[in-house]
Amino acid sequence: MCGIIGYTGHRPAVPVVVEGLRRLEYRGYDSAGVAYVQRGELHITRALGKLSALEDKLAQSPVTMATTAMGHTRWATHGVPAERNSHPHASNSGNIAIVHNGIIENYQQIKDDLLSKGYVFHSETDTEVLVNLIEECQKTEPDLLQAFAAALRQAHGAYAVCLMSKDEPNTLYAARMSAPLIFGIGTGENFIASDIPAFLPYTRKVLFLEDGEIVRATATSYAIMRLEDLSPVSRTVQTIQWDMQAAQKGGYRHFMLKEIFEQPRVLRDGLTGRINGENNSIALAELDGQPVPERLHIVACGTSYHSGLWARHLLESWAGVPTQVEIASEFRYRDHLLLGKNDMVLVISQSGETADTLAALRIAREQGVPVLGLCNVVGSSIAREASAVFYTQAGPEISVASTKAMCSQMLALALIALYWGRRQQRLSPDEVSAHIRQLDALPAALEAALPAMHERARELSRRYAQARNFFYLGRGLCYALALEGALKLKELSYIHAEGYASGEMKHGPIALIDPSFPTFALALDDNLFPKVRSNIVEVQARQGKVIALTNPGAALDVDDIWEIPALPAPFSSFMALPALQLFSYETADYLGKDVDQPRNLAKSVTVE
Repeated sequence: MCGIIGYTGHRPAVPVVVEGLRRLEYRGYDSAGVAYVQRGELHITRALGKLSALEDKLAQSPVTMATTAMGHTRWATHGVPAERNSHPHASNSGNIAIVHNGIIENYQQIKDDLLSKGYVFHSETDTEVLVNLIEECQKTEPDLLQAFAAALRQAHGAYAVCLMSKDEPNTLYAARMSAPLIFGIGTGENFIASDIPAFLPYTRKVLFLEDGEIVRATATSYAIMRLEDLSPVSRTVQTIQWDMQAAQKGGYRHFMLKEIFEQPRVLRDGLTGRINGENNSIALAELDGQPVPERLHIVACGTSYHSGLWARHLLESWAGVPTQVEIASEFRYRDHLLLGKNDMVLVISQSGETADTLAALRIAREQGVPVLGLCNVVGSSIAREASAVFYTQAGPEISVASTKAMCSQMLALALIALYWGRRQQRLSPDEVSAHIRQLDALPAALEAALPAMHERARELSRRYAQARNFFYLGRGLCYALALEGALKLKELSYIHAEGYASGEMKHGPIALIDPSFPTFALALDDNLFPKVRSNIVEVQARQGKVIALTNPGAALDVDDIWEIPALPAPFSSFMALPALQLFSYETADYLGKDVDQPRNLAKSVTVE
C-alpha cells in the first residue's frame, strides 16, 4: 500500500525522506510528495508517477535546510491517480499537512459537516477531510496533540498518519489504527515509517506502534500515548537484524529474479533449528504449547491462499487434521457457525498486515478460537495479535510479486504438518526420518537446479510471449501451483491466465482451447501423472499447444517439454514453484514490463 516516512533530526530532511521513499517503492504507488517547513511557511511538493518526477520538481525549488520533513507514495483508494489527490494534503489555512495510509470510512459524513462550516476541498480524498477536521478541532483544542487525538476519535476506519505544522516546524505527530506504522530511534534523529527499510541505513532500533496509539517526536525526544486519553505508553525497543545488502539487487537485473534465486537460502534458514538431520528429529518450539486442532481453518489472500491450498494435502494426510482453506475477504463477511472450541484458525500473510486476513484473525479471537499466525515480519500486527506465531524467516521481499514468500510459507506449513503428524502418531518414526532427510537435502538440490531452470524459462518465454491467454493445469498438490503460476503470469506480464484443477477442464473451460490458446500443464511424476497425461491429450485433441513441466523420463508427447529434477512428493513442489516464477518473470521482462512494480498492484494490501 501507500508508503510513509517522516524524519526529524540533524540532517537535511528532504533528501532523507526522498531516499526513504525510494526504499518503499516496492509497495507500489502512483504518485509521491513531501512536506517541510522553511522560513515559517509550510511547503508541499507533489508529482504524479515515479519518484523521478518528484525529484525533478524538487530540483527546481530553492534548496531547503529543513531538518524535519515527511513524505508519501500513494496507491489510489479515494480519488483517481492525479496530482490533486497526491499526498501530503494541507488544511485550508495551510498551517497543517498530513500523509495517510488507509481509508476513513465515515469521511463523507465528516466532509459534509466541514462543507457546512465553509471548508473548501481540492481533492477527492478522505485524507484532505481528515487534515481539515484536525484544523477544525484546533478551534476548541488549540494544542495540536489534543486536536489530532480529538479528530482521530471521530474518524472511523483504518489509518496510519503522519502530521506536521508550520507552528511546530521540528515536530512530527503520527498515529495508527489497523495499518502498519513503525517508529525508528536514531542518535539525535527519529523516524516514522510504514515499513522498516525506509530508515534502515540510519538505525535498527524500532518501536512497533499499536492500534490506537499516537506518537509525538522531535529530534531528541519522543512520547507514545493512547489515543483514548493521551496516557503514556511504555514500549520495549527492538533491534532489527536486517542489513541494507538484503534489500539490494546484488547484481541481478530485478529484485524478483534475485528473490527467486534466494529460495535455497530461504529453505536453509527456515529449517535451521527446526530439524536435526543427525537424529532425524523436528522441533517447533512455537507450537509446543498449542494443542493439535481437531479441525483447521486456513485463511489467507492471494499467494498466501495458494500456499494454504497446497498445505491442506499434507495437513490432512500427514497430521490427520481436517482442513478448510478460505479467502480472507470472504471469510470475514459470513456467519461462522462451524468454529468450535477445538478448532484453530491459521492466518497466512507475508507482511503480517493484510487487512482482510487481520480482520479474520480478530473474528476468530472474538469467538474464542485460537489463532496461529504464519508471517514473515517480526512485530507485525498478525504476529502481535495471534495466539502463537510461526515466522517464515524469508527476509525482506522487495518485489511486489511474491516468490520466496510462497516458498517459505510452503516449507513452514510442511514442517507444521510433519510436527503435528508426529505428535498424533500418524507418521511412523521411519516416515518422519525419511521426510527430514529429504528436507535436509532440498536446499542444495534446488540451488543446483536453478540455473538450468532459468535458461529453459528464457527459451520458452520467447516462444509464448505473444499469447493473450493461458491455461495452467494441475492435480493434487499441483493444483495450488497451477493457480499460483497463472497469478504470476497475469500480474507480471498482463497476459490473461487461469489456473484449473485438470479434472475440471471438461466442465466448461475446454471450450476455449484452440491453437492460439496454450496450456501450461504441471505433470510431475507422481501418482496422479496418468490422470494429468489424459488431460493433456484432451487439450491436444482441440489443437491446443502444451508446455509440460515434468520430470526426466516422463512419457509425454507435447509441444514443449520442460524437465526439472525429480524429488519425492510433496518436495517436488519446491522445484516446480521457481520454474513457474521464472517463466512469468522472463515473459514479463521480454515484453518490457515493470517486473518489480507491476501496474495497479501493491506489495501489502492493508485496506479492503
